Amino acid sequence: MRVINRTKRGFTLIEILIVVVILGILAAIVIPQFTNASTDAANASLRSQLQTIRSQLELFRVQNGDTYPDLINNGWDDLVDNDYLQSAPRNPLQAAATATAIGAAAGADVGWIWDGADLTATDGAGAVFVE
Repeated sequence: MRVINRTKRGFTLIEILIVVVILGILAAIVIPQFTNASTDAANASLRSQLQTIRSQLELFRVQNGDTYPDLINNGWDDLVDNDYLQSAPRNPLQAAATATAIGAAAGADVGWIWDGADLTATDGAGAVFVE
């Protein structure tokens, strides 16, 4: 007669709990790094966009008798209509394209602050991004 040895193989509850705890610890370490990555990406996009817009503003100034465009009254029309920019730039921190004068209240609908010679960005809550 033949004896069949039926040994059940599997994981114990303790082994599964240990694995779950280890995965939880790893997730707690990794997830905050991904949330910082999206903020870093928005800041990098804004930095690049500011550099591009500032260079186009300088080009406009050089080609138009040492005068900057009137971003406060005309918006981005002077730059867009004369092919310096393809469209009104949207601030990546809040998706607003409106420019306001320096010292004016920067609300949620204002993306850029223009002082007549330099452009900075705002996050809509009053913080200014200069780089």
